Amino acid sequence: MKKALLLCLYCFTLTVSAQQKDLRSPRQLFPGLFEAVQMGRIFPDNKTFVDATPREAPAVVLAAYAEQRRLPGFDLKRFVEAYFQLPEASASGYHTNIAGGLPRHLDTLWTVLRRPGQDSVAPYASLLPLPNSYVVPGGRFREVYYWDSYFTMLGLRVSHRPELLRGMVDNFAYLITRYGFIPNGNRTYYLTRSQPPFFSRMVELLAQEQGDTVLRRYQPALLREYQFWMAGADSLAPGAARRSVVRLAGGEVLNRYWDQSAEPREESYQEDVTAAQRSQRPAAQFYRDVRAAAASGWDFSSRWFVPGQGLESIRTTGLIPVDLNCLLYQLENTLARASHLRGDEAASRNFQKQAAARRKAIQRYCWDARANWFVDYDWEQRKLSLVRTLAGVFPLESGIATSTQASKTAAGLRRDFLRPGGLITTLATTGQQWDAPNAWAPLQWMAVQGLRRYGQQELASTIAQRWISLNQIVFQQTGKLMEKYNVENITALGGGGEYPLQDGFGWTNGVLLDLTKQYPAYSR
Repeated sequence: MKKALLLCLYCFTLTVSAQQKDLRSPRQLFPGLFEAVQMGRIFPDNKTFVDATPREAPAVVLAAYAEQRRLPGFDLKRFVEAYFQLPEASASGYHTNIAGGLPRHLDTLWTVLRRPGQDSVAPYASLLPLPNSYVVPGGRFREVYYWDSYFTMLGLRVSHRPELLRGMVDNFAYLITRYGFIPNGNRTYYLTRSQPPFFSRMVELLAQEQGDTVLRRYQPALLREYQFWMAGADSLAPGAARRSVVRLAGGEVLNRYWDQSAEPREESYQEDVTAAQRSQRPAAQFYRDVRAAAASGWDFSSRWFVPGQGLESIRTTGLIPVDLNCLLYQLENTLARASHLRGDEAASRNFQKQAAARRKAIQRYCWDARANWFVDYDWEQRKLSLVRTLAGVFPLESGIATSTQASKTAAGLRRDFLRPGGLITTLATTGQQWDAPNAWAPLQWMAVQGLRRYGQQELASTIAQRWISLNQIVFQQTGKLMEKYNVENITALGGGGEYPLQDGFGWTNGVLLDLTKQYPAYSR
């Protein structure tokens, strides 16, 4: 089985290498034209152009643009439509049957959001081919996304779709093999950053279904992802950082979010350029921190801002996120188990040691005894972040918290975060989508699991019941499941951020299915 998998991935890699050697992003392929399209806002969403497929080679397109743009009456949008195939609307032609009920809708969505694997893609397209079928989130998100997919997979397991679940895990292993890490999504413009490292959780999920042979099978990919996140750690002096790693004053190594590029995001180019003009920070640093926030998945939130200020103050790379380090703690533990199963006891002991050191460091740097909450650590200013967020539940879900810390966190959740529809993301209302009054499915799930782990069953049940009910209410009103929800006013929809509310929606579907399995009395 292992040899067959490796041979399949190797052959697919050779095919892709032969057919798509050019991994340049749209901005790199179409300089000048790209900036004109994105800054001219000829499409309401900057993601439209970067997802379009060129009809001709870049040299042909750029030559035509150079010639035609000087002509009287030149229409840039008409030019783009002539030389590019624009992306189709996701789930076009699909109409919800509300009367059919939410369970049927959820099952149908796996077909609507499923995309087939590809041996190749059109030349110069931004899409990166994957060998197996996968599920996209929906709406403007036409490609697979890294951390979204774990929560989608929870639903695939409940829906008894093991082949699709296994195929998606294999896709992520392929991405690690080909690119050395899992990109934010399978697009060329995402090749500078990753996302919250849930791959080990995906492998563990599959192992629950298929046994421990799964851990042995994916151990090489797990190890390579770990090497990506820890690159440069050994050579760091205390108080220094390199890419994703930071060595703290006490010698401990923890991680931060990072993006290799210091340019505006191509999929949100106009927004980034405009925001940078309002910032007092150097443009390159501003762009880096915006990109790092995109790598976190929390784009955007007051979590990353100077307290009391807005996006112009963003400083993501100056913070050590508590949730990221909990995920890497889990990766280290998974690698310890996988190494043991492969008979490499020395490696297993080493990963156990790394996990123990990370757990101790999270306790030292991320627990705020005055706030009774796990927070991010400001490594540049050597102090705890003042911002409490739902990232503080990750130490419960991963088992890092003490029972006393879990009890205090539960009290804080009930007192400050619990709303009629579930848990708000932060306590600040800023207009950013990862702030109040919005709530997101993955954070509800992490909170529920963390509370259950520490025996806080009543609060876990309350959160699950309110979230499930909110999903059901919005479905009855709209026929849709949403990317995010307003949990303060359950009659209003979620909002904020730099693009309209999206429906689909992969991780909402997965979490809803998993929670209704855990709490069947709340489903209807």
